[in-house]
Amino acid sequence: MGTVKVENIRIFAYHGCLKEESKIGSNYRVDLEVDTDLQTSAKTDKLSDTVDYVFLNRIIKEEMNKPSHLLETVCRRILDRIFNEDALVKKATVWVSKLNPPIGGDVERVTIKMTDKRKK
Repeated sequence: MGTVKVENIRIFAYHGCLKEESKIGSNYRVDLEVDTDLQTSAKTDKLSDTVDYVFLNRIIKEEMNKPSHLLETVCRRILDRIFNEDALVKKATVWVSKLNPPIGGDVERVTIKMTDKRKK
């Protein structure tokens, strides 16, 4: 087994329960870690034998561009797409952070972390 990480993806998106959040948007940071077998690709040197981080980044961007009230919903969509579209992923963890959230204080970010494993 091994790990592929895509870190500090910066995205502007429109998530939140407040009406203003869906109009003015906010800055977000997304981090993703997937567990997969890296031994085959290490031997073959073929992209088709590993999890492509360009593919992972694309899924994150596409799902972040779909407005939701909750970051939990965004995390779940990202994980579902990864497991549905890449059979090599065994386990995945996604962190979605809203930077400077409008919660009435000096808060750098709020983060939702969600992990799932492939169902057999």
